[in-house]
Amino acid sequence: MREAFLAPTRARRRWWRYSLMAVALGAGVLGLLTWTTTDGLAAFGASPEGARLERMRASARYKDGVFTNTAGDRAALNGPTWSTVKELLFGTQQRTPPAALPMERDVAAALAKPPETGLRVTWLGHSTLLVEVDGFRVLTDPVWGERASPSTLAGPKRFHPPPLPLEALPDVDAILISHDHYDHLDMPTIRALASRKVPFYAPLGVGAHLEKWGVPSERVVELDWWQEVSLGEGRLRVVATPAQHFSGRGLSDRNSTSWTSWALLGAQHRVFFSGDTGLTDEFEEVGRRFGPFDVAMFEVGAFHPSWGSIHLGPHQALKAHEMVKGRTLLPIHWGTFNLALHDWDAPANELVAEARERGVSLLTPILGRPVEPTKERAETAWWSTVGATVAGDAP
Repeated sequence: MREAFLAPTRARRRWWRYSLMAVALGAGVLGLLTWTTTDGLAAFGASPEGARLERMRASARYKDGVFTNTAGDRAALNGPTWSTVKELLFGTQQRTPPAALPMERDVAAALAKPPETGLRVTWLGHSTLLVEVDGFRVLTDPVWGERASPSTLAGPKRFHPPPLPLEALPDVDAILISHDHYDHLDMPTIRALASRKVPFYAPLGVGAHLEKWGVPSERVVELDWWQEVSLGEGRLRVVATPAQHFSGRGLSDRNSTSWTSWALLGAQHRVFFSGDTGLTDEFEEVGRRFGPFDVAMFEVGAFHPSWGSIHLGPHQALKAHEMVKGRTLLPIHWGTFNLALHDWDAPANELVAEARERGVSLLTPILGRPVEPTKERAETAWWSTVGATVAGDAP
């Protein structure tokens, strides 16, 4: 009787079959659009080879042709479940904003004034930040593209335009890449930045993509975890630190390049940038070696139990923030692309609620507004005004 009850019914099998067909059809359409779109194939990047591949093989995390997390199987992607697929296809969440998001009106003018404290962060959307620390400007995961996709016609589309036009971006001293997923490594943006005389720092293997898209090899530096470089005769240390994630831009290159978080250690200030990551014990070691951090930018969006080991979400972000000894948390990886199965503003709402209980200092600036973490403490729930505006209330 129990076996008969658990056996899938004909209707359930049919629903499952149609669901998988819908997903496969969507993937096929995206693939077709990619192939027929200008530069679609180039967006997949390049495979590491030669001396680059040899450096990858020297990493303790490179095994059988792929990179691994230190946690091993515990950090593997959970497989899709019936409920996840059903939620993906038929979920009723408000996954996109109901109206335009508020943004700083003149970011370039705001950036023209130097930070009073020596430390300033400008969130430009998703995981793209301009970090000004002790006289240096560092850009993280630059994505100015319209879609987080190999195609210009399909894939997750931006909720908002970039608050700062790429041509208005001031000169920077370094560009940091956390991994090669499309919402963090954007070919059109890299091509535009390639003409600037700025070094790119990336995880092992990712330099192959950068060079394919026009970045000169002498301006590409790849680091394994705990390796570091110095800028300005040692005045700023840039350290590749652990993260728990995965990589890949196509169907056959899963984990063929590495992933990382980053620590910026200046003469007066310290900054942590998580990239994409799940919760890992190695954040304790980051805190021991390099903490406390004046500000830590942790990913809080695109969270779900099905991928809870490789994305933090708001609750685990607070734990990670404590582990690295962060003083102020600035949430990232939300509010720009529809990449998850939750309301678009759920990451911020849940983060604020729990941070208040824990007494954690938050910075939640509107897009493009430069903030100085050691001077500004108040959080602003700007996302709540988006719904209020639609309802006819004053923003």
